[in-house]
Amino acid sequence: MNKTVERDTPPVGRDTIVAAATAAGRGGVGVVRVSGALVPQIARALLGKVPVARRALLAQFVDAQGEAIDMGLALYFPAPASFTGEHVLELQGHGGAVVLEALVERALQLGARRALPGEFSQRAYLNDKLDLAQAEAVADLIDAGSRAAARAAMRSLQGEFSRQVNSLLDALVALRMYIEAAIDFPEEEIDFLSSQEVRERLDDVRNRMTAAQRDAGQGVLLQQGLHVVIAGRPNAGKSSLLNRLAGQDVAIVTPIAGTTRDLLRERIDIDGLPLHVVDTAGLRATTDDAIEEEGMRRARAELQRADRVLFVIDAATDPSAKAYTEERDSLPAGVPVTLVFNKCDVAKPAAARGRKAAAPERVLVSAATGEGFDALREHLKSAMGFAGEGGSTVSARARHVQALTEAAAAFERAEALLQRKQGELVAEELRQAQQSLAQITGEFSSDDLLGKIFGSFCIGK
Repeated sequence: MNKTVERDTPPVGRDTIVAAATAAGRGGVGVVRVSGALVPQIARALLGKVPVARRALLAQFVDAQGEAIDMGLALYFPAPASFTGEHVLELQGHGGAVVLEALVERALQLGARRALPGEFSQRAYLNDKLDLAQAEAVADLIDAGSRAAARAAMRSLQGEFSRQVNSLLDALVALRMYIEAAIDFPEEEIDFLSSQEVRERLDDVRNRMTAAQRDAGQGVLLQQGLHVVIAGRPNAGKSSLLNRLAGQDVAIVTPIAGTTRDLLRERIDIDGLPLHVVDTAGLRATTDDAIEEEGMRRARAELQRADRVLFVIDAATDPSAKAYTEERDSLPAGVPVTLVFNKCDVAKPAAARGRKAAAPERVLVSAATGEGFDALREHLKSAMGFAGEGGSTVSARARHVQALTEAAAAFERAEALLQRKQGELVAEELRQAQQSLAQITGEFSSDDLLGKIFGSFCIGK
């Protein structure tokens, strides 16, 4: 991997770092990790010798006076065959905060310094042990809130997402080289820029780009959660729907229309998958109530930020979903909508059970009895990218989606310029797309970007 990193500060890795690698608090086992050139001499001072590489050594960990701090296992990983690519020593002792801090302080006395957040993973990236997407997957695996999210993070850590991005990069570079060859040899009789070869390469890159954007988008939803906005007419049962999903009365419910005036936010886990739900004021054409008017304004603003809209229909009074038909044009374009027919214990409209292929997804529920909520939860899990035990979703982050969006925009501009046979400009747009994609795996990155990414990691990782 050839990385290009723009630097304003000296690279990390010139000194030896130490940190507790286990979470703060009490535990049966605690781990202190040391990485850098001073590891062998730190090991001799702490243990009396350097352990055999990759073989556990039972030993006392001693202080400057030779008194035992703790007893446990020591593991030594000489460079470059380690997580960071440097000499690494791991001390596995008892998980008390005082003991772990004493070991850290002893390493500090011997020349190490405290590690910054994510610095071990950052060194792994800088020493070509991980690319940037894989390094981020380490943090995603630690933070995973469900088995599905953990599996997705593990697939990214193993390089699945990186391979997809690199494959797209290879196809883009091949197209760019072909275009630049046409620019370099204008005297050729063959019109390279309109040839079948170029069209096929364009189609290949476009298909790969679309697949990568789709997978990254699903990976972000699985890792960070789905932003769901509940909308609909007053008294359709929006707040009751939120209460049933949350499993508790988080919203006030009354027969009075317009009870909900402000946004009500609740985080809900569905089988460990995070769901960020926002209940909103009921939507209607006009109102004389200034507070309700402000509530509707806020509701429409929140709809613009949604990943999915649950549009609640009163199945008893609006079986044909007229309320949705009237509001459809005012809903944000591109945001998927699910029609939730509430009060199905009172009425089960035929329109809710069958739908045209182009119509929104439809789910029948009863917030009063709980009927249909298992189906609604499964629907939301599917919207988050949950594909069951055998799913192949990868973990991704918002910056990956942004980089792919920028690359896709540059590629679209290149296609448009190609139609006008402006080869030099086409090549430049393809270069911009290539640079955007390279930021995902870190082949091209800045210190600011690296600081933001690794600064979000926990100490010791």
